[in-house]
Amino acid sequence: MTDAAQRVENVKQYYGKTVQATKDLKTNACCTTESLPAYIRQILKNIDQEILTKFYGCGSPIPPALEGCVVLDIGCGTGRDAYAVSKLVGPDGRVIGMDMTDEQLEFANRHIDSQMKKFGFIAHNIEFKKGYAEDLSHLGIEDGSIDVVISNCVINLCSDKRKVFSEIFRVLKPGGELYFSDVFTKQRVPEYLHSDPVLVGECLAGAMYVEDFRRILREIKCFDHRVVSQKAVTIDNPEIETKIGMIEFESMTVRAFKLDILEDCCEDYGQSAVYLGTIPECPHRFILDEYHIFITGKPMLICGNTASMLEETRFGRHFKITGDRSRHFGKFPCSTELALGEKQNSNSSCC
Repeated sequence: MTDAAQRVENVKQYYGKTVQATKDLKTNACCTTESLPAYIRQILKNIDQEILTKFYGCGSPIPPALEGCVVLDIGCGTGRDAYAVSKLVGPDGRVIGMDMTDEQLEFANRHIDSQMKKFGFIAHNIEFKKGYAEDLSHLGIEDGSIDVVISNCVINLCSDKRKVFSEIFRVLKPGGELYFSDVFTKQRVPEYLHSDPVLVGECLAGAMYVEDFRRILREIKCFDHRVVSQKAVTIDNPEIETKIGMIEFESMTVRAFKLDILEDCCEDYGQSAVYLGTIPECPHRFILDEYHIFITGKPMLICGNTASMLEETRFGRHFKITGDRSRHFGKFPCSTELALGEKQNSNSSCC
């Protein structure tokens, strides 16, 4: 058995047999401490308790404005996020939950009828499939067929992350969005730790070094991504701390769009954006990332990449963009060279 195949079997064993509930995890890396938006918390009140008990995640990778969308949840587990999204996409949308662990999928499928009834849907708008993030074609997911891909602390478990991101951008529609939470590091995890089943299962050994993540996205022609939120991960387990405590971990929620027009740094075209306040979940402000918080009705100067993210995606009808790319004014005054997760000290509106 190859190292990659053994890792897959270890992950299946960990989440199918070893861990039976959130309390069985040995660290807090896979346990979300991120505050959920009020509308998500309200939906979770209508999620069956068995699903919530077996939830593992490190963030809240559910973006707004999902009504009518086709959403793919990679590594859906027992389906907490997938079911919440099924409520948000509504009867005209569709959700595909994908996981490689039979035990997790059995729980997810068990609750379809009851959840659809709770949401008031006559027809099912959700399905769960067994598969692997590195090869979504085996699930019958065609090129350019998905509006939004979400994932919650799962990509770190995958051996070939470049294949995963390549597949994600293959299935996304033009203007589609990847919105995911995962564990990242500020340095590469030593190779000898990658075979430790507990460290892998706890979402630590496979965590992505932020610069390797940036390089992978650039290789697949995604030149700009945004950090929505981030928080340091503490291990709080002396035995595991001894093994891997030399690494700094952070839980981050990141978004990236499938847009051909993105440039590899922020350029100034004299553009501005006004959020119209028309996304139901976000009446007063829209958060694109840590540095772009659009107040309803207030103009904000933006770079060309930000303009594309707002205008050429499903968010387009919720913004008024002034200006185009007909005249270039140089580099936009923001710190695009900062590593993923680092904040700038300037008052610039851009990333």
